[in-house]
Amino acid sequence: MTEARPLCAALLLAGALAGCATTGDNPRDPLEPYNRAMFSFNDAVDGAVLKPVAKGYRAVLPGFVRSGVSNFFSNIEDVWTCVNDLLQGKFQRGLDDFGRVFFNSTFGIAGVFDFASDVGMQKNNEDFGQTLGWWGVGSGPYLVLPILGPSTVRDGLAYLAVDAQGDPVWRIDDVPVRNTAVGVRFIARRAELLDATSLIEEASLDKYTFVREAWLQRRRNLVYDGEPPREKDDDDSR
Repeated sequence: MTEARPLCAALLLAGALAGCATTGDNPRDPLEPYNRAMFSFNDAVDGAVLKPVAKGYRAVLPGFVRSGVSNFFSNIEDVWTCVNDLLQGKFQRGLDDFGRVFFNSTFGIAGVFDFASDVGMQKNNEDFGQTLGWWGVGSGPYLVLPILGPSTVRDGLAYLAVDAQGDPVWRIDDVPVRNTAVGVRFIARRAELLDATSLIEEASLDKYTFVREAWLQRRRNLVYDGEPPREKDDDDSR
């Protein structure tokens, strides 16, 4: 029953989007009125709950412990990266990423130490949304998910329907253990972003637009492994 929840959430998300009639002016963000409302909601939850907890996490735990926690979860995520490498036909990269998992799981003591990076093995990030994008599936409109934040219709559905199923943390059978692991991972990630969010708040006049443009650009770079093709708007009209 638990394993079906991400798929049910994906179907509910698709239905909600199909029924959303309000659109914005940006062609990449036709759901802007909804997205801004959800962004404000997420921002309020972050300011009231997540950010204070993340600050406490960073204040209480020494740096080497926080690094160990982040490395542990990063090593788990590398397993799913290997799967998506293979789905994209990147067999050499898949082998390299499997090597990262092997070295960090053994010499790095279950991933607590990032031994692989220390010996020059580059970390990659792949998920099913990127796999779909690699094979030519369009991203669809920009979409802000509750709590999870920036996404697109393609990536949001891919995460809820597939990535969550392939995530070893979400597949832990013991509910209290699973929920604790998910919570710790989420807070650890939020703590890593404290400095970045402070800079965004200080530097941007429109926080929503800044986050949207930065996220879309980064996501496009990830899909094309840092070498995205020129967009139509960038073509010379001569």
